[in-house]
Amino acid sequence: MSKRLQVVMDEAEFRLFARVAKRQGIALSEWVRQTLRSAQRDQSAGAADRKLAAIGAAARHRFPAPDIDEMLAEIERGYGEDA
Repeated sequence: MSKRLQVVMDEAEFRLFARVAKRQGIALSEWVRQTLRSAQRDQSAGAADRKLAAIGAAARHRFPAPDIDEMLAEIERGYGEDA
């Protein structure tokens, strides 16, 4: 279902946006939709930055873990115990 959005602006700004849309060969309403979608995508990038910061913070922690060969040997021994 489509919804209508009314945006109030002064005439000079309206004319500016209308000219930009016309240069792109699209209706002003389509230009507004595309611009809003672009702004939303840019906003979503902020969430990725927070996620990357959290991953970086977690990677700075040191947890006890054996070397890979020892870990694989422990896994194999574990499989033998279940059989």
